[in-house]
Amino acid sequence: MKKILTSILLLSTVIISAQKEENNTLTKKEIKKGWELLFDGKTSDGWKGISLDHFPTHGWVIKNGELKVNATDGAESKNGGDIVTHKAYGPDFILVWDWKMETVGGNSGLKYFVQENRTQKGKKYGYGLEYQVLDDMNHTWMKNGKMEPNDYHTLGSLYEFFPASPKKSPAPLGEWNTSKIVSKNNKVEHWLNGKKILTYERGGEEFLEMLGKSKFKKIKNFGQEDTGKFLLQDHGGKVSYRNIKIRKL
Repeated sequence: MKKILTSILLLSTVIISAQKEENNTLTKKEIKKGWELLFDGKTSDGWKGISLDHFPTHGWVIKNGELKVNATDGAESKNGGDIVTHKAYGPDFILVWDWKMETVGGNSGLKYFVQENRTQKGKKYGYGLEYQVLDDMNHTWMKNGKMEPNDYHTLGSLYEFFPASPKKSPAPLGEWNTSKIVSKNNKVEHWLNGKKILTYERGGEEFLEMLGKSKFKKIKNFGQEDTGKFLLQDHGGKVSYRNIKIRKL
């Protein structure tokens, strides 16, 4: 009986180790379909600080296969600052990533079609279309009435433009979520944990109307370029990212 239990424990260890190794890797099928990893789980290769020629020396850590914003003060782009991919992508792609919010009321975001040359030199903040990453109900804006449940500031929304579906199902705080952005012929979809939560037309009539009302209205051609970089936002909370991958369409 002891030998059987020992064998079971060893098998469990092997299975758990194999599951860990699956993170930040591509299957043979994914490679054949043209998927590309944007984070290898070990290094900052492919990423740098916005307006910098290197990865931030503080504010971000890479540990246990995770790319983590390591801040707790709630400040926007005041710690390590936003980070962007070296390469630009678009206009048609599928982007998938896992994320885990670790700060109560925490805030972050993944931006796309980011034009780095529109950020003033030395600034740690980058402009772009933002898939909002947020602990909605515990965020200070929600508590003080600056935003409302399911408005365009909440999780999965296109920040400042369009709200995500109220039927979205985020994982509990501290657990992993999987998000996806699909961009094809200017039609963009936001997904969360296997459910489509938003569809909009980039550069369409409704998009331009909302742009004209937003704080980005003076940013030339905001969100409408053919290509752009991906950005992970430093907004003063602890948020972890992994399994960031893209397939060009």
